[in-house]
Amino acid sequence: MKIIIDSNRVIASLIKDSTTRKIIFDGFFEFFAPEHIKNEIAEHREEIIKKIGINSNEFDILVSMIFENITIIPQKEYNQFIYSLKNEIKDLDDVPYLAVYKVVNAEGLWTHDIHFKEQKKFRIMTNSDLLKLANKVNKEG
Repeated sequence: MKIIIDSNRVIASLIKDSTTRKIIFDGFFEFFAPEHIKNEIAEHREEIIKKIGINSNEFDILVSMIFENITIIPQKEYNQFIYSLKNEIKDLDDVPYLAVYKVVNAEGLWTHDIHFKEQKKFRIMTNSDLLKLANKVNKEG
């Protein structure tokens, strides 16, 4: 199942070994993100390092491990959708996520960002939604 992952979920997985991190490493979902997600993570680098009490090297290793489970879509592949999606969401930093959704024909966008819930064209999913979906399929399969 193709899911777009928002930077807030990646940051949450970096900060704490929690449900979010478990979902990323579970292997049940196929995660995708726009190229600029790495810039968003870099913007919060020092804050995350300080918050979790690790050094720069350890942070790089953790980021690398998490991104092994996320396919990064280059901007040139989703650029064609940016303009047409600008009116779909208030926060323009979120537009690339919607564009990647279209490119990979995703089944959902995993986020806890309220801006995404304001639009109605794309399926927004939370941790609960993903856990329910994975449990449902595991019980059926």
